[in-house]
Amino acid sequence: MSTNFVELRNVSREYLIGGQEYKALNKINLTIKRGELVVVLGPSGAGKSTLLNILGGMDSPTSGKIEVDGHDISKYKPKQLTKYRAEKVGFIFQFYNIMPTLTTEENVRLVEDVSETDKDALEVLKSVGLEKHAHKFPNELSGGEQQRVSIARAVMKDPALLLCDEPTGALDSKTGVEVLKLLKKQSDENTTVIIVTHNAQIAEIADHIIHLKNGQIEQDIVNKKPKAIDEVSW
Repeated sequence: MSTNFVELRNVSREYLIGGQEYKALNKINLTIKRGELVVVLGPSGAGKSTLLNILGGMDSPTSGKIEVDGHDISKYKPKQLTKYRAEKVGFIFQFYNIMPTLTTEENVRLVEDVSETDKDALEVLKSVGLEKHAHKFPNELSGGEQQRVSIARAVMKDPALLLCDEPTGALDSKTGVEVLKLLKKQSDENTTVIIVTHNAQIAEIADHIIHLKNGQIEQDIVNKKPKAIDEVSW
């Protein structure tokens, strides 16, 4: 059985902007193993977010093939992509996207409306250190605590693929380290975690580092000796 969890073959994503063709991704070839912690680096406009959106089923490639866990999602219809996002993928963004009118526990339980899960919300909150804040509203939490709510919500459905877009971008370095520890824990538990970031330091803890530039892979590096999070000079 292959340990490859994600495979992209000649994947391109093109847009028409002002009558001009723009290639956000240009014939990308990429293989990611199950349980890897992957960091995707590159300047603005390199194609990082496009790659994340395509892997998350929020966008589809113009051409090429994408397999996730043995399934060709590049051929999925909209209803299939909705099911894929609900069952397979967790999303964590720079800005927390949690509902301001719901408590911490209610925000995490939102997952139950779209995905079958046997996880207990209070146990998941405990795993991210928020069990004492279950009945608080987002405006009663710090930025780091709100980000942990979004992680708990993503983890609640036990995703096979966890996609993170600048998850520490709005946090101070100390709080960011705590968030990275939670993401690393998910990777250690065999979730494939992909982090898009401008912060090159995060690459030091990654199993796999991908540098994008102008919609193409500039470097694809397997990190044979990733550092422990506490070994990095944040």
